[in-house]
Amino acid sequence: MRTPSLVLLLTLSSLVTACRDEQAGPKPRTQRLPEPAQARLLDAAPSDLTFRAGTTFAEGAVVYLGSKVTPPNASPGEEVRLAHYFQARRPPPQGYGFFVHVVDDASGGMLINADHEVQNGAAPLASWPVDKVIEDVHSVPMPAVPARVMLGFWRGDARLPVDEASAQDGANRMMGPRLGGNAAAELPEYIVRRASAAPTLDGVLDDAVWKSATPVVLRGSFDGREVRLRTEARLAYDDEFLYVAFDAEDPDVWGTLRKRDDPIYEQEVVEIFLDANADGRTYNELQVSPHNVNFDASFVARRQGMDVSWDSGMKSAVKVRGTLDDASDKDEGWSVEMRIPFARLSEVPHIPPRPGDRWRFNLYRLEHHGRRTVEGQAFSPLFVGDFHALPRFAWLTFQ
Repeated sequence: MRTPSLVLLLTLSSLVTACRDEQAGPKPRTQRLPEPAQARLLDAAPSDLTFRAGTTFAEGAVVYLGSKVTPPNASPGEEVRLAHYFQARRPPPQGYGFFVHVVDDASGGMLINADHEVQNGAAPLASWPVDKVIEDVHSVPMPAVPARVMLGFWRGDARLPVDEASAQDGANRMMGPRLGGNAAAELPEYIVRRASAAPTLDGVLDDAVWKSATPVVLRGSFDGREVRLRTEARLAYDDEFLYVAFDAEDPDVWGTLRKRDDPIYEQEVVEIFLDANADGRTYNELQVSPHNVNFDASFVARRQGMDVSWDSGMKSAVKVRGTLDDASDKDEGWSVEMRIPFARLSEVPHIPPRPGDRWRFNLYRLEHHGRRTVEGQAFSPLFVGDFHALPRFAWLTFQ
């Protein structure tokens, strides 16, 4: 007779045997979850970007370096590859997603909502290491109308602030590359005539040289659209000098900076950039404010080697049609005359310029509507938030 303990032991043994998995083959292994994808990190953005920016979010925490559109001139409906490049300059904000909108260039209406996670979720904004470049790649169909890519970061009902007012649409959507008809707008050309007599530098544009010079009207620097306040410019030259005139409509002419080489580019200003040998590298920047404050600098490459100790030898004069620095009344505008010595400019091929010589240049104005909203104007629209976009400089041809 078996004892109760032995019976119980045999019964448990039988149950264990009966519950055994009878499927053939080895025992199943524990399933391992896939490893999360690793973020793609670069040391620098590619050198062949088709759109360069350098504009920033969140007080400089994140910089949008630019994008590459491939192919840049696709047919309507054809898939185009968009590669965007960003860099965190300090630990980035937390909790933000990424959005990409393609909008109609004329109306601003949404054409394509291409919102997605950066690198398919492998590189959310909060995880970006400082100083490494983040690449995000996706595709959209080429719109049938001229369009622009708008991008940025969102959290709930808010968007990460864009620092530069001129780099966004007013709703914290950063302006990215253009798609469609105007993506590769032709560069304009200015034919500069020899002056029979030098203008009197008084800011009044009534000299004979200005009456015979061709006027050009500046347009929106981002998109080439008409601007709210008209700016007209003219150029002329003789053996020693390049002469430049601006006439700007402005209901409130103002400025607070008074010293030479103060950062007048942060306020209202007119500017000319000159790349005399058209090499796309060495160039000069010259500016004049309503207070006739001058700023000049030379560069060895795009935004590189800025030398503010360089003295252009420029002389200028300003005429204000109104009351300077008084916001309580309505002004008419201001005009500027600039006289720039050829001998002081960087790498001038010939002094005086020979008929047929071709330089690269651009003309600009910065207007602060209501002393708050910044509008950039240019002779050759840039389609980027950077007046130093040398590939978009116009041609200056000496007659």
